[in-house]
This record gives sequence, C-alpha cells and structure tokens, in this order.
Amino acid sequence: MRKAPPFWKGESVPDFVDRHLAWFMLGPAMLVLLALTIYPVLNLIAMAFADIRFEQAREIWTFRPLDNLRQLAGDEVFRRALLNTIVFAVAAVCLEMLIGLALAILVSSLSGLKGLVRTTLILPVLMPPVAIGSMWKLMYNLDFGVLNQAVTALGLQPINWLGSSSLALISVIIVDVWHWTPFVFLILFASVEGISKEIVDAARLDGAGNWGIVTRIIVPLIWPPLLVAALFRIIMAFKVFDQVFLLTSGGPGNATEVVSLHLYKVYFQENQLGYGSMLSLAIILALLCFIWISRRAGKAMEPR
Repeated sequence: MRKAPPFWKGESVPDFVDRHLAWFMLGPAMLVLLALTIYPVLNLIAMAFADIRFEQAREIWTFRPLDNLRQLAGDEVFRRALLNTIVFAVAAVCLEMLIGLALAILVSSLSGLKGLVRTTLILPVLMPPVAIGSMWKLMYNLDFGVLNQAVTALGLQPINWLGSSSLALISVIIVDVWHWTPFVFLILFASVEGISKEIVDAARLDGAGNWGIVTRIIVPLIWPPLLVAALFRIIMAFKVFDQVFLLTSGGPGNATEVVSLHLYKVYFQENQLGYGSMLSLAIILALLCFIWISRRAGKAMEPR
C-alpha cells in the first residue's frame, strides 16, 4: 500500500491531523508529565551526591558522594526500617488479598442486600488516615482502650499493644489490613461479579465443591486483576507513613520504624538533605526490586 505523503508534500492538514490525532491529544500531557518527572529525579540524584547546608539564607552544595554512600552503608536504623517495611508489606498485603478475595466471593454469592453490604464494607477506605490513626490509638490505649476492656472482661491482664516491641508492628499491620482490605475487595468483587454463572453451575454439576470452584474456577479467571490489586497494595504498603507516624512514631525503639518514617526524620528533623536524597534513591531501588520479585513470583504462581 502506497504511503500517503505528508501535508507539506501535498497532503491536506486535516488528513494529517486525523491520522496523528492521538499524538496531538497526548503530546502536551506527556511533555508536562516528563518535565515534572525528569527534573525532580535529576535534582534528587544531584542532591544525593552532595552535602547541602544553609548559611545566611543561602543554599551551599558540597560534592561528597562517598560520604553519603558510607553513611548509608553504616546506617543500622535504615537496615532495621527496611526489614520492618518488608515484613509489614508482605504480611499486610497477603492478609488483605486473602480477606478481600473471601469477602468478594461471599458478597457476590448474596441474593439480596448486596449493594448495602458493599457500601458498608468500603467505609474504612473512605476515612481520612488521621482519623483512622487517632481512632485506633484510642482503641489500643493501655488504660481505657476498648480492646483492653474486652481483654480485662475475659479475666486477662491488659495488653500493651503499641508499647511492646513484639506487638507494636503486628498492631500497625492490623490497622492497615482493616483500612485497605476494602480497596482489594472492590477490585476483586467487580472481577468475581463478571464471572459467568453458567461456568460455576457447570462445575457444580460436574461434582466440584466450594473449594474446588474457588481454586479451579474463580482464582484462575480473576488472576490478572488479582495481580494488579497486589501490585497496587505492595507499592502503597512499602510507602506507609501516616499510620506508623500516628500510632507509634517508629517506637518502641525501632520496632516499627519504616523507611518512609526514617526518611522523614532524616530530612525534616535532622536536616540532612543530601543523605536524605541518597536514602530516597535507595528506597526507590528497593521498591523496584521488591516489585520485580513480586511480579516474578506472581507469574510463577499463575494458574496454567
């Protein structure tokens, strides 16, 4: 097929615009996005290899890449924060995926009040993080929290949910699961609802039980949205900040220190802008590696 000549060689302007309309529509937005992405990233890289301080209302940069790298290599708090973040992300996301999938299947099987139940279940994800942190901090309170009141009513000693180094991270994970399970539920519920009832009925006629239908029918059919939901939650869980900051501020000790909170302290409390930028690059690389490993694991587990 003969290629149409460009408009400067005989093609009319309307024809040229029609053939490249997508680029005309997306071009400005892509340029703005690249400008707002590339410049901050390049600036972050430059800051990561410098020591930045303020003197007499002036910003003074000193090129010291090895100093920031040495500080990163010897930062024990960052290593503990990275480990806490990985444990938090893995535990929270796995629980959210399991509970979200179970809720999606159960609500999809309801014959009535499905809309009311769905609306009720998504209420936690609509609440502001500050309200969630304040509410759960009161619930976890050692002296008058509702959880310890229930524990005391059972004849047991009150539990220091946020003050115990062995329980603090678990307590934060519980809050995250309560907050973000509705997000996973919404994604998976739409996918489960899209499964044809005839397929499920045919499987039941062939003798498949509930567990077989879930593992052999539902999960394979919704595997792509299942992976999308998992990736979204992994990214958000790795960047968790507000819940930890409001509930424990990283304590007791470093038991709940996460990378975002450590980065906040380095930047805004210690004013180490250069080392904070190096930390940011390390966190970005760690997140990319974690996502890559998660995707490879997801593809390996993909039903055949």
